[in-house]
Amino acid sequence: MIGGFRAVFAAALLALSSLIVTPATAGVLQCVPFARQASGIDLYGNAHTWWNQAEGRYDRGHEPRVGAVLAFAASRSMPVGHVAMVSKVVNEREVLLTHANWSYRGGIERNVRAIDVSANNDWTDVRVWYGPIGNLGLRSNAARGFIYAQPARTIDQPVQIASASASGGAPRAAF
Repeated sequence: MIGGFRAVFAAALLALSSLIVTPATAGVLQCVPFARQASGIDLYGNAHTWWNQAEGRYDRGHEPRVGAVLAFAASRSMPVGHVAMVSKVVNEREVLLTHANWSYRGGIERNVRAIDVSANNDWTDVRVWYGPIGNLGLRSNAARGFIYAQPARTIDQPVQIASASASGGAPRAAF
């Protein structure tokens, strides 16, 4: 009787364990840790938060540069956004990207083509190479811009204004 109970209990536990939700991303390489390691940009959280997190910490802009991270906005097809590092600038409207988890779940793609299709030539609408079709993706993706690997420039010292002394001596700081 006890042996039968144990067998039923074990079977019930096995059945219940299949109902436990495991995140879809568990054990799969994601774009964020890959971009962080590849670029040296020390940001965390979902990709769509990187643009705002970078404000004041890293320079941001709309000009592609090698080593910069292109931050994609969240969308229906990309609810957590996407980040990809620029590995080569081909011209002002085309770059090569190195990124993870785009064409293939957990896969890394190096030096894949991305083109700016935005009306204002500002990299806010981008088409990216998609492996399964062997060409640029059929749809464009909204992007915020580039986060540059160098930290944002700050003034380390207070600004000092020199003034000449009335006696003709060496200039002295006004503040």
